[in-house]
Amino acid sequence: MLSEGLKNKLDRLKEYIGELGSLAVGFSGGVDSSLLIFVAHEVLGDKALAVTCVDAAVPERELNEAKAFCRERGIRHVICSVDPLKEEEYRKNGPDRCYYCKKGIYSEISRVADKAGISYMAEGSNTDDLGDYRPGLRAVEELSVKSPLREAGLSKADVREISRFLGLPTWNKPAYACLASRFVYGEEITEDKLRMIDLAEDFLIEKGFTEERVRMHGNMARIEVPPGDIPRLASDEIREAVFKRFKEIGFTFVTLDLQGYRRGSMNATIF
Repeated sequence: MLSEGLKNKLDRLKEYIGELGSLAVGFSGGVDSSLLIFVAHEVLGDKALAVTCVDAAVPERELNEAKAFCRERGIRHVICSVDPLKEEEYRKNGPDRCYYCKKGIYSEISRVADKAGISYMAEGSNTDDLGDYRPGLRAVEELSVKSPLREAGLSKADVREISRFLGLPTWNKPAYACLASRFVYGEEITEDKLRMIDLAEDFLIEKGFTEERVRMHGNMARIEVPPGDIPRLASDEIREAVFKRFKEIGFTFVTLDLQGYRRGSMNATIF
């Protein structure tokens, strides 16, 4: 059962969404946006719309999970294509890269919402995101995108607990960020490089690593897995298989980060 505090937060979330009347949710299929669109659909019915924007930085596995989530729950779902690689500042991959990506995504969602007669847009950040480096939130503010989870005071732990209570399969899904976040700042982002990272992470998932990142530093891949998974990845059988596959993909050097997986590790180069 939910605690009284979480019940109150969930009620605030429903009340806030209800006051909007209609809502287009930027839906990635992750923990946060899944809870948001589920509650929006519960409150607004067909006046809630999930919008998934797809580009080269979105793995097919994530798109398939997003499709299945909406299909199984009867949630209206629109999939549209965007191409942030057309934006020079995105390709240059400065510290504010995410701003240009989010601006393009929510500009497209705005067009989809207008066409569908939806009054508002929303995104799935929670209160924990306010303490992280998130240049994309500047685009959210500029485009008047609502942040219902933050308005209701929900943290990541709250989102997971409520999702578990509601029976959502995403409640324990590992945190995920788009493939563009795998590049060291200043390294040009290209479709070929995004494909390399996607293939490399797919291979690690096939090997049973459910929370992993492959960071690109030129021709070197830096692998992050949780500290508890490091011994298995470093075992001869797995290590040799990973090195062989990564070489086939196009990496010259393959390294294992001994600190282990952590969110936003590339931000260490700017702070």
